[in-house]
Amino acid sequence: MCRNLGIEDLTPILQALQVIDEACLGLARALGALQALGKSNRQLFRFVVVGRLVRFGCNGGNLNQEIVPVGLHRLIAARPAQTCASCSPRGAEPSPILRSQLAGWRITCPHCGTLLRGLGDGELPSPFRQYHRVTLRGEKLLDDEAERGIRTWTSATEIARLLLMRRIPIPISREHDLWRFRVLGAIIPDLDHVIAEQQENLPTPAKPILPLHLRPALLAGVAIVERAGPEMLRMLRGHMMGDNRVRFTDAAENIIAQARRSRASSQMQLI
Repeated sequence: MCRNLGIEDLTPILQALQVIDEACLGLARALGALQALGKSNRQLFRFVVVGRLVRFGCNGGNLNQEIVPVGLHRLIAARPAQTCASCSPRGAEPSPILRSQLAGWRITCPHCGTLLRGLGDGELPSPFRQYHRVTLRGEKLLDDEAERGIRTWTSATEIARLLLMRRIPIPISREHDLWRFRVLGAIIPDLDHVIAEQQENLPTPAKPILPLHLRPALLAGVAIVERAGPEMLRMLRGHMMGDNRVRFTDAAENIIAQARRSRASSQMQLI
């Protein structure tokens, strides 16, 4: 039959089948292990899966969208990024990974409410403590979207990504420093000074997980834009130039249009 189909060399086919067999065997073992997990551990398993997909550059098709809302997988760390001094198990080997350790939008422990701590030595105190109240609101907006699928007029995740796009500061700084400035700095003025002083390289919208001591600035920015509404997004595009302004405008107008459609749909349901 293979010759009738014009297939002479079966080696590539056999190799492909062997890979499929190995993958199926691995999947069967994984499913067996998953069945033995409790409910809370299954939820953590989903987070870890998404983190692995991001780490290896795989978008996972519809899998990511079923596990977390679209775009939010970018805020899930591939490995633990922080810890809670009160809730993290001590003395266990290997140490269990808590869900909150992978959540790139959290600054507080979801169980006890204390501030999370970074891993390793040399942890820096946050220079944005004066924004603490609004920061907690930003954290709640992202957590509601991640954990419960709840949004207000738009996605908090998409706001966060827009705020990490590059902007042109006014007055224009030294040319070699322009790459450090983000839209977020137009909302949180202290950010520009902190970034310049600490020589920080902020992440891009593609990987929007900030170091723990800078994360309050992003959370506060998300809360401020969400409360101000769509018009603030239009105002922020004035800080952009060139192709970056075009990309920001397109993304912002798409967010605003989706918010309008959602609001119109809700009104029709009430009628």
